[in-house]
Amino acid sequence: MVDLRSQVVRVPAGTITLRDARTGTTRDVELTEFALARTPVTWAQYAQVRGTMVPEGARGDAPVHSVSWRDAVAWCNEASRQEGLTEPYAIGESSVVWDVAADGFRLPTEAEWEWACRAGTDGPTYGPLADVAWTDADHVDGAQPVGLKQPNDFGLADMLGNVWEWCWDYADTARYADYRSLRGGGWADRHWSVRASVRRGSVPGARLDDLGFRVARGPAGRPGERAGQGWSHQADLDRAAVSGPVPFGWTPLRP
Repeated sequence: MVDLRSQVVRVPAGTITLRDARTGTTRDVELTEFALARTPVTWAQYAQVRGTMVPEGARGDAPVHSVSWRDAVAWCNEASRQEGLTEPYAIGESSVVWDVAADGFRLPTEAEWEWACRAGTDGPTYGPLADVAWTDADHVDGAQPVGLKQPNDFGLADMLGNVWEWCWDYADTARYADYRSLRGGGWADRHWSVRASVRRGSVPGARLDDLGFRVARGPAGRPGERAGQGWSHQADLDRAAVSGPVPFGWTPLRP
């Protein structure tokens, strides 16, 4: 069994300002203390929970990649079950419902992710990029073993560079339907994409060679609620409600 409990660190409470470039808006999110893994989930951890072997050619100490958002939430459920924790997700054919009061392993919200990444800093990165992140400047041809670059002041490594990380949140429910958010930048990205504030999105079934995930652990809200740590189901629906004709190419999320 993978002992993930010993591999998370406590991230202190705080307030983070999130920006939405499309709408030109900001919002302040107050976060309570939470737990986040020191590194992205590795191939060794991923394979052990699933009861499989590390794929041929993959390094066990490198971040798992080419896993979809749905793969990641299913893995979180299984890792939680194996460690005797409450599974956070009810996974259906076309939907995933998060029990925000569950004590198991889960994907972080975007607010949690950015607060943890910044670790009290307010610049684009938490240190010189060459020291903290694997990017195209390193001229590598794939994801690198975790923890080789300098961690931030919370003790979290590879928050920037190496692989993008899936978050729980939808990217933009008005424009991109069920796309989920990615944070952090990857090993092949230029410096302008490897910043604490940069957000991208992709379909929840996407499997990309520079995209993995990192786990948070523990409750994000109260039992029965569908909101916590900067996310709410109602806000997702409100953002999807487009007044007037839908612009060409937009696909609002339908409940």
